[in-house]
Amino acid sequence: MTAAAAALLTVAPLGVTAAHAQVTRVRQGSATDASRASWSGPAYTMNGSGGIVTATMTRAVDAIRGGTGAIDVVVVAGSGTGTPECDVITPLAGVNSCTTLTLTATADGNNSQVNADIRNAEFVYFAGGDQCRYVAWKGTALEASVESVVAKGGGVGGGSAGHHVNSDVVYDACTASTTSATALANPYDRSLTFTTGMFRWPNYAGTINDSHFVTRDRMGRTIAFVARAVKDGLVAGGKAWGVGVEEGASLYVDRAGRATLSGPSAYVVLGDHQPEVAVSGQPLTYTGVKIWKLTDGQSYDFANRPTCGYYLRSVRAGVPDSSLYSGTPVTDCSTTPPPSGGSSYAEVEPNDSRTAANDISGLTYPATVTGDMKSTADRDYFSLTLGSGQTLTVNCAVPSAYDADLYLLSATGSTLTRSVNDGAGTDESVTLTRTASGSATYHLDLEAYAGSGTADYACAITKS
Repeated sequence: MTAAAAALLTVAPLGVTAAHAQVTRVRQGSATDASRASWSGPAYTMNGSGGIVTATMTRAVDAIRGGTGAIDVVVVAGSGTGTPECDVITPLAGVNSCTTLTLTATADGNNSQVNADIRNAEFVYFAGGDQCRYVAWKGTALEASVESVVAKGGGVGGGSAGHHVNSDVVYDACTASTTSATALANPYDRSLTFTTGMFRWPNYAGTINDSHFVTRDRMGRTIAFVARAVKDGLVAGGKAWGVGVEEGASLYVDRAGRATLSGPSAYVVLGDHQPEVAVSGQPLTYTGVKIWKLTDGQSYDFANRPTCGYYLRSVRAGVPDSSLYSGTPVTDCSTTPPPSGGSSYAEVEPNDSRTAANDISGLTYPATVTGDMKSTADRDYFSLTLGSGQTLTVNCAVPSAYDADLYLLSATGSTLTRSVNDGAGTDESVTLTRTASGSATYHLDLEAYAGSGTADYACAITKS
């Protein structure tokens, strides 16, 4: 790497000398950020090992820039001294610069230079390493900065630990890294710990990522992760999807929620019912788990999740069925098509005002919108359109962690109808028929009334 290609800058926190710096910053490519009014993402790469997969990274870059111009990329690492990811990314067509940020402390998530670099980027990639370091940045400025990249039409990705941190529920491995044998023998072993409420990407609700999937025989532990997520209410609607990606493989997820595999294999593991036995100190029993296997070039639609094409496997008293990684599909999608309607959307912060509302007008209805009340002052706004004669119905299932109220507002912010039932865990619902001619924009506003937490609410939205 020549001096012209990269600049090394050690950034010290306020009040700390350079000799005790917490952040290392290496920028490659242009020293000036790309700038334009809009971008064409979001786009995502979910990698089974830490390295960049050129095929999916190239697709993400092209999608975000819309085929023209160039983007800036930031790689976030929790350890190490090299720049292996940026060494691969920088030469790609459409890349203006690539900056490696190595953060060594939780407080680094609030470093001003780190957050300026991330907010000015159009793609953020979390390197391999230790996902427990990454979840420690939950609640820091870094979390909101990464979310802002997706909100402006950029993208995110990660490999290995960086793949884990990008799912709705994160297996954080903060006490130890578990194995399939350990997790199936006791799904509440100390090595099974989770973080929720960090990143929730559009169309990717209810997911738990896993990596190095076949090589390290992780199907069993992913089934245990899914069982825990359903049993403990870590996901909305009583369903959890494990997403296991093999080493050297990568899922490219486009703005419409379709994931396409490049590389050996990936698996989607669905638990859509309560496990029969998931108790601390006892082996897991979970029957009828649905598994989709993807090979190179195959896709899975996270926006309209299929009800066909899976094979079934079970775990009984901690013992899994044989042939976990292959099977004959119970239903064939060529003869049993996926459902024709319905989208899912997970809120993207910041969405605390009408001007920052998440736009859900492009969803396929009926749709499900999920999110949480991160604080007692949280307000989540979503914008949509309604045509003349259409009736909008919104039913929100609210978890027991908090009491939330639901408002339907006009484009100018006037309250048209509301639901303010008392009590934590009390559901809210509103309905409205547009009688005026033409179409108009409306805003849904879900507000914390009492309490807060990372447990998801789930709003079912229909138009008729």
